[in-house]
Amino acid sequence: MRIIKAEKFRNVIADLCIRANIELRKDVLKRLKSAFRKEKNPKAKKALAAIVENARVAKKDKLAICQDTGLVCVFIALGADVKITGDLKSAINKGVERGYEKGYFRNSVIKNPLLRLQPKSSPVVIHTDIVPGNKIKITVMPKGFGCENKSLLRMFNPTVDLDEIKAFIIGAVKSVGADACPPYIVGIGIGGTADYACFLAKRALLRNVTTSQRHNVTSKLEKDLLKEINKLKIGPMGLGGRATALAVNIEIYPTHIAGLPVAINFSCHALRSASAVI
Repeated sequence: MRIIKAEKFRNVIADLCIRANIELRKDVLKRLKSAFRKEKNPKAKKALAAIVENARVAKKDKLAICQDTGLVCVFIALGADVKITGDLKSAINKGVERGYEKGYFRNSVIKNPLLRLQPKSSPVVIHTDIVPGNKIKITVMPKGFGCENKSLLRMFNPTVDLDEIKAFIIGAVKSVGADACPPYIVGIGIGGTADYACFLAKRALLRNVTTSQRHNVTSKLEKDLLKEINKLKIGPMGLGGRATALAVNIEIYPTHIAGLPVAINFSCHALRSASAVI
């Protein structure tokens, strides 16, 4: 059994917060550059050029990629052979607070969503999974709410045709239009319970956008959806063109025989996350 003090998480979380907010993920940047090279629409091409340049300047000058530095989601893959001593939740929150202060990032989190009160610290959303081994993988995702606000969940009848699910997803993108700063990465969660499908959709955004699912049916669905979404020609920042979405990532999980939950979680072009292993 490996023992790790909770305090060790503070600096790791702080560094991940800074890295996630100032360095656009390499896989996302690769897709953006590819979209730029393929784009024929002059306005859309100019928008993509500005997005790529923004990412370059942010990394060079250590500035936030987007002014909305989001609500921080922390994903913990906890090895079953690890024992953590101390208050892990407190250490994570203090790490986020330290990272945001050090990076001069805007704190957009309020303590009470009804009273709209500003907290003294930066509360985060923590997702924990138990995995084999004696290591801990930590992933930080600052989630801006321009795209988070467009999240959707539908509880389908289990006898539904796949085309109806596809229509729901494509229709959701069409309805969002340019409101959440395309080109998008579309996270889809299918299965589990209602809440777990929403979690799967968000976790899908953590997957490399340049790789497909190994499962043939899921991989084909991702490709078909991406093709149909880009036919909408909403384009970068709503200016038309080929790249309405950079990727569609799908995560599936077993569900009840009487249900078929499908959730959608959008990310704007500034899909930010960073990981470390302890």
